[in-house]
Formats: sequence, structure tokens, C-alpha cells
Amino acid sequence: MKTKPIGIILIVLGILMLFYNSFNFTTTEKVVDIGPIQVNKEVNHPVAWSPIIGIVLAVGGVVLLVVGNKKNG
Repeated sequence: MKTKPIGIILIVLGILMLFYNSFNFTTTEKVVDIGPIQVNKEVNHPVAWSPIIGIVLAVGGVVLLVVGNKKNG
């Protein structure tokens, strides 16, 4: 199994998660539905994570790169 591509992906994800620690998505919920009358409400759903997760992913990617290079070298 090649660890170099996985390590690079983890490093990139870790760096992105350091800079972007949250995102939001919106869903539409039906509040009232009486015959032809409908009232909808948009609900915002924030998703957040700690920057520590980004650091752990980046360090894990570096470890995979180092281990992969030692096996090949």
C-alpha cells in the first residue's frame, strides 16, 4: 500500500481544516401546509471542529510520508 498519496492528502486536509474551522448548510423545513398554502422556513446548520483536528491530520500525513520514504529508501 502506498502511503505517500495518503500522507499528502492528510497534510492538505489538515491545512485546510486549520484555516476553515467551520461551514454552514441550509435546509428548508415546511412549517405550515394547509391545502394550497405552504409556509417554509430556512434553517441554518453550522458544523464546526477544533483546529487541533487539522494539526493532528497534518502531523499524521507527515508521519506517513516519513514512514513511506524509509520503507522505500
